[in-house]
Amino acid sequence: MIITRAPLRISLGGGGTDLPSYYEAHEGFLIAGAIDKYVYINVMRPFTEGIYLKYSQLECAKSISEVRHPIIREALNLLGFHTPQVEITSLADIPSGTGLGSSGSFTVALLKALYTHRKRHIHQEELAELACHIEIDRLGEPIGKQDQYIAAVGGLTCFAFHRDGRVIATPLKVSMETMFDLEDNLLLFFTGFSRSASGILKDQKVKSQQNDTDMIANLHYVKNLGYKSKAALEEGDTKLFGELMHEHWEHKKRRSGGMSNPKIDEWYQLAMNNGAIGGKLVGAGGGGFLMFMAQDRTQLRKAMANAGLEEVRFKFDFEGAKVMMSS
Repeated sequence: MIITRAPLRISLGGGGTDLPSYYEAHEGFLIAGAIDKYVYINVMRPFTEGIYLKYSQLECAKSISEVRHPIIREALNLLGFHTPQVEITSLADIPSGTGLGSSGSFTVALLKALYTHRKRHIHQEELAELACHIEIDRLGEPIGKQDQYIAAVGGLTCFAFHRDGRVIATPLKVSMETMFDLEDNLLLFFTGFSRSASGILKDQKVKSQQNDTDMIANLHYVKNLGYKSKAALEEGDTKLFGELMHEHWEHKKRRSGGMSNPKIDEWYQLAMNNGAIGGKLVGAGGGGFLMFMAQDRTQLRKAMANAGLEEVRFKFDFEGAKVMMSS
């Protein structure tokens, strides 16, 4: 039996510049933080031939071509499970569609488990790139590379996306004091809305490929905010970081009409009136988690709780994808 896990993530600056439609022309940059909320994959060899899958649905297939789950199907094909006799179960601390990169984490944890099952070692960057290959190249998802890379490497990490597809990961150089400040005062609240990121990201992809002036200018601006956020955090100025988050959110909303809605705007303003320095929706937008940098976390928590939003507390994960059990 193999059990692996890969962390979910929050974006801390520059989000959206990791899509090939942008970085292949302009290069991208962002900061992401892996958090201690995970996707878990259990792989084992059952007694009978076949492919047995347990996720939000149950599947029993005789061949890879019969597998309905697209990521699992492509991963099994990629690793050459030609005479399949495998059982795969997935669990997650937080549901999919909530903006924390669960699809990338799922793919990374799955590949880590399948490689371990085959007794093959795979490096973090190779793992991330293979996950990107499955989701972006083989399945044609209009997504970026952030989720797969931060799930593989973990930590508070800066990513540079180059025109030729290379991704360079470097740790964010923050002090322990700043890291604890972020863990104490960066608060996540679930909006109750789950959504697929594909629609919003497809719109961004199409506009970027068409060299839409407003979209490209918006992403240039957001990338620059990513660099400013890096400088603020490395200098320990979390107040400035919070202000940059607010500026980021204002620009992010202009990217798509589906980025926010009146209820989210109402909650955001409530937070800003009750102890938040700045915030944004994590992920592509449209739902999921609101994240705020707080100057008065007690007041902010009370206001959000009274509005009916559930907080998910977290700490950062510095291990990335890992094998929990192998027997």
